[in-house]
Amino acid sequence: MATSTPHFPVREDWLALTSEEVLAPEQVILDPHHHLWDRPEGRYRAEELYDDVLSGHDVRASIFVQCRTGYREDLAPALQPVGEVETIRSWCRHQTNYPAAIVAFADLQLGDRVRAVLDALAEAGEGLVRGIRNTTAYHPHPAVRSNPQPPPDGLLRSSAFLDGARIVAEYGLSLDVWAYQTQLDEVFHLAKAVPELTIIVDHCGGPLGVGPYHRGDPNAFAEWREALSRLADLHNTRIKIGGFGLSVMGYRYAERQTPPLSSELAADWSPFYAECLECFGARRAMFESNFPVDKGQFGYRTLWNAFKRLAGDLSAEEREDLFWRSAAGCYRIDDQIFANDRGRTMS
Repeated sequence: MATSTPHFPVREDWLALTSEEVLAPEQVILDPHHHLWDRPEGRYRAEELYDDVLSGHDVRASIFVQCRTGYREDLAPALQPVGEVETIRSWCRHQTNYPAAIVAFADLQLGDRVRAVLDALAEAGEGLVRGIRNTTAYHPHPAVRSNPQPPPDGLLRSSAFLDGARIVAEYGLSLDVWAYQTQLDEVFHLAKAVPELTIIVDHCGGPLGVGPYHRGDPNAFAEWREALSRLADLHNTRIKIGGFGLSVMGYRYAERQTPPLSSELAADWSPFYAECLECFGARRAMFESNFPVDKGQFGYRTLWNAFKRLAGDLSAEEREDLFWRSAAGCYRIDDQIFANDRGRTMS
């Protein structure tokens, strides 16, 4: 299936061909990673998000992560991402906790000048901006591309980026980092240089399955595992388990006649999940949806069923960590949202 973007297109009629009962419906969930956008290739605004979070699982809250939505062209380039925070606030103004926090964009290569951007983001977010993410996933091979606007090589290694990261920590914000497995050593040096900064590694640390990398290659898996383990030794790092619908991961569920079942997804993802859990432990790991990016390959209900299958052998406390507590701690979300007797907070 050809696609003009790095992501598989969302096809609601195709997703509807697979339907599952919700597993463990009592499990409370915080979805710590989704996007919202309205683009020529598809729309995923507040209404589409609510359709997914209301599809059966007990998703109490979510976290929006930057994706270049609604930039303000009337502002100076460095301040244009403030428009994204304003747009998300506008789209979601009638709901509570969807999102409960925002991970915004501020160009960390601005160094000390990023302070003005962080101040503007904080004002626009009215307390919701809890983290920052830059576009950092880079690989020289043209097949390894997960972003419509790939960054230049060396972004994570630049001294200016390091200066900006220190200021993010000073502001009490976390830093999400989307990097491929070939960049995990760069993330390691960043995390080691700024130990006061909580760094949340997105999408399992970017195990690759395209271009020079092949899904199932034991050497590529071993290289990813070794780099991830080294990174996990730094206690200011966290991991998001998900992103398996990204085309660079190498899965091609979207090319099939019918969507996959959660049992198949859990079996496919188990080796990566197991290594992430082994390296970071449940207290420093969290499940994520990465919707609507991953929605081109499987549905929301199926995705969380797969995660519940993966976590089925864990203790109740470990499951709470993976499904909401770790993310709530990283992004400073009120624990009372997830109290068992609270129920949904959507208005």
